[in-house]
Amino acid sequence: MTSLTLALIGNGSIGALIDAQGSVAWCCFPRFDGDPVFCSLLGGDSSGARPGVFTIELEGVARIEQHYIDDTPILFTRLIDAKRGGVEITDFCPRFESGDKLYCPRLLVRQVRPIGGKPRIVVRLDPAADYGCSKRPHALGAGYVSYAGDQALRLTTNAPTEPIVAGEAFHVDRTFTMIFGLDDPTVNSLELASGHIGFDEVTSSGATMLERTSDYWRGWTRQLRAPSEWRDAVIRAAITLELNVYEPTGAIIASMSTSIPEAPDSGRTWDYRYCWPRDAFFTADALYRLGDSRTVERYLAFLLKVAAASDDAHLVPIYAVDGKSIPDERVAQCLPGYRGMGPVHVGNKASEQAQHDLYGEAVLTAESLFKTGTNKALLTKLEAFGEHAARLYEVPDAGLWELRGAERVHTFSSVMCWSACDRLAKYAAALKLADRAEYWRSRATRIHEVISRRSWNVKLNAFTATMDGDTLDASLLLMPRLGFMEASDPRFLGTVAAIESQLKHGDFVYRYVERDDFGVPENAFLVCTFWYIEALAAIGGARREEARRLFEKVLSARNQHGLLAEDLDPRTLEQWGNFPQTYCMAGIIDCALALSKTLSP
Repeated sequence: MTSLTLALIGNGSIGALIDAQGSVAWCCFPRFDGDPVFCSLLGGDSSGARPGVFTIELEGVARIEQHYIDDTPILFTRLIDAKRGGVEITDFCPRFESGDKLYCPRLLVRQVRPIGGKPRIVVRLDPAADYGCSKRPHALGAGYVSYAGDQALRLTTNAPTEPIVAGEAFHVDRTFTMIFGLDDPTVNSLELASGHIGFDEVTSSGATMLERTSDYWRGWTRQLRAPSEWRDAVIRAAITLELNVYEPTGAIIASMSTSIPEAPDSGRTWDYRYCWPRDAFFTADALYRLGDSRTVERYLAFLLKVAAASDDAHLVPIYAVDGKSIPDERVAQCLPGYRGMGPVHVGNKASEQAQHDLYGEAVLTAESLFKTGTNKALLTKLEAFGEHAARLYEVPDAGLWELRGAERVHTFSSVMCWSACDRLAKYAAALKLADRAEYWRSRATRIHEVISRRSWNVKLNAFTATMDGDTLDASLLLMPRLGFMEASDPRFLGTVAAIESQLKHGDFVYRYVERDDFGVPENAFLVCTFWYIEALAAIGGARREEARRLFEKVLSARNQHGLLAEDLDPRTLEQWGNFPQTYCMAGIIDCALALSKTLSP
């Protein structure tokens, strides 16, 4: 049965999900939000009955072992037969510095090495087109197979190509390297110390690319300031987040997948392969807190660029990875969905919504830059976001949960509008611009007063999901982190108690429990549990120890590779929803930092 026992490999240009059998279950070309060339994750099977598969099967396989190389996104899969013979598959996407550039070609590299006996394997390679609707015509050449389509693809290999095309078994008597990617020498050429190596010759460089990719990631992780406690979990989370940063533009996607349902047969299947300014902020902030400033700087540049393309720095909820509009939402008719639970969506209608919290997250993204220096020109650009926030904080929107029903004045959106004005006042003060600091402080004070009056429910002794409302929303757990109030404030303590009473099921927190467009939510939205853990840590005392215990329980729900999806069944701890989810991987980092006492050098 299809499951989320998946590992993510990638390099910032493409990403691929590898299943527990060593098959490529999902991979889009030529970028994260492109056409899924490999799509068995949503195609119902990986047997080859449908196009979109890339499997490596060992004859007589008896056992499978799989793990990442430490501190890298390089995956080892060992297929072992009854006589302890077999093969080892190494999967990775090249990423390393070449000259003054970061080399991230749109290539998937699969190395197959014999580890004993006389192993025979069957390679099934059948790339799909048009979201699983079409097979790609192929042509055989000397050491390669080309596949036609809008984006021509190519397998370059020292393995026998005819058995691969025919899906027939062959012996593995030496290391075979299979390099799959765009059939474009100008994109995939490689500069190595020994000189220029073109795409046609790149098979021989597989070992070199592997070594340099491993060196790159280990160097990158060594620069992170990870907590000594939970270090491995944090490093895996950081690597996973970095794989969701689109290197050509700096955009950050919410997830590498589309349409994995939030709960069985729920109809809650959405396309997350795009850049949400909200999700991207949490990702960039988590990486910055570990010491990675490059990601936040490049993402902020992306955000300012898309804002500059509008007349008044207007932001929309979702962007394609190139900064343009995402496709109109539609159903991919040829993909039955995860475990047959469709529909499979391409595009996301939430891009058409009003979500006013975006301006707060945009201003907050720049906070790290004002901590390390001053930049008047940047402040001027950010002030355009603040003007939107000051105007929209009491205007109804769809909220961060992107409800498709009636719009309301969501408290979280209003708090984020306050955050925009509050931070602009602080940025201006840092620049010694007293008039601008006063301008933004007065607006922040006004918004704070309105939220405190209209979103506080005396009967519930809690802040509510909407102004003048009577329901709860787990996003209110972020109020202390955003600086809206202290964690010791009786109003926040009351809000936490109310959320525990109404939104906490077992150990896990739901985003809300009221009926929405698709009924009552069935599974816990994992990031809300992370926000709850952070809140308990901030409250301190005995609640801090409670937070540590809960954090350990959430970590135990990760799959064997340390990855988390968007949702969790609180009864079975089975993961559901798009995978891996950046919100949740960022939550691992944020909670570890909140609870740990020491950082590694």
